Amino acid sequence: MTTASNPSRLAQLLVDAQRERSPLGELDNALYPEDLATAYLTQQEILRLRGVQAGGWKIGSKSHTGPIQGSPLPRDCLFPAGSQFERGVYAPVGLELEIAFRFNRAFTPRDEAYSEEEVLAGIGEMAASIEIVSSRFAAFPKVEPLSQLSDLLNHGALIVSEFVPYDPGFPFTQPQLSFTLNGDSIVPSAVANPAGDPRRLLPWLVNHHTGQGQTLPQDFVITTGSFTGMFFAEGPAEVKGQIQGLPPVSLTLV
Repeated sequence: MTTASNPSRLAQLLVDAQRERSPLGELDNALYPEDLATAYLTQQEILRLRGVQAGGWKIGSKSHTGPIQGSPLPRDCLFPAGSQFERGVYAPVGLELEIAFRFNRAFTPRDEAYSEEEVLAGIGEMAASIEIVSSRFAAFPKVEPLSQLSDLLNHGALIVSEFVPYDPGFPFTQPQLSFTLNGDSIVPSAVANPAGDPRRLLPWLVNHHTGQGQTLPQDFVITTGSFTGMFFAEGPAEVKGQIQGLPPVSLTLV
């Protein structure tokens, strides 16, 4: 099998694994992505094979200055606060409390990269969000990073609260928050987004997306990494998140 065929073949396996609720075990070495470009091509193939458009992005970084990566979010995986989910669809069920943004303009492809100033000036709205993290690989979380990137960065669903106008003075690095499962706190001792200020991720996203020859629409929902790490839920649950200054967000697992 040639390298050029890998994105399509791996994407088909990932789509089938999700549809059949049958996580993937070890694959032929030729199927694993060999670089970032292959992983991002696999993401696009997943959306094509599923016949769904992107409705947003998830982006993140493991440190304040480290490299940034992301994945498009299928539009049918975006849900309003209060939505109910069948737990068996998502294996495992990781929960993360995040901040999401929407721009007040579209960004179109162009020869010159968008500056940080242009991108930050385009932020229009913000909201609290909960991501359900769910892998198509049986070994998750012990999965090689490029494979996780190919698998839409382990995305299951994004639940988004009501958007409010963007406030540049918001304490993005140290927000006050609560996150509970069946009334019990699941907030770790240290609350922080590994990327630092999540807004630093946005210029990368705009230039990555437009660099693929695609317009980043104004209505895209962009979630920017967890302030609470990842908590794995077992069994049915009522999950509630509150980031002070933003409307609450919640979901039910049945």
